[in-house]
Amino acid sequence: MITEIVTFEIKYEMERERVVTLFEESAKIWRAHPKLHRKNYLYDPVAGIAGGVYTWDSVADAQEAHGEAFCARVAETFGSTPRFQYFETPVVVQNSPTQD
Repeated sequence: MITEIVTFEIKYEMERERVVTLFEESAKIWRAHPKLHRKNYLYDPVAGIAGGVYTWDSVADAQEAHGEAFCARVAETFGSTPRFQYFETPVVVQNSPTQD
C-alpha cells in the first residue's frame, strides 16, 4: 500500500467556503473511484496550499488517477500545478470511524 500526497497553491482571494465547496463536489467523484482506499483533503489558508492525502495499492494506481485531466482540472480550478509525493505505507492506525 502507498500514500500519495498531492499539494497545490490556491488563489489567495479564494474564500474558505469556496474551497470546501469544491472539495465536497470532488468528493463525489473520489467516493466512486474503484482503486482509492481513502482520501483526506488538505487546506492551509495561511500558506495558500490545498490538496489531498490518498491511500492506494500502488503508485501506478495513483498516477493513473492523477493524469493529465486531473492536472488540467487543478490548474483551471485553483490556478496552479499539483505536486506529487509517494510513500510506502507499511502500517496504518485508525482509532475511530471516519466521517464523510
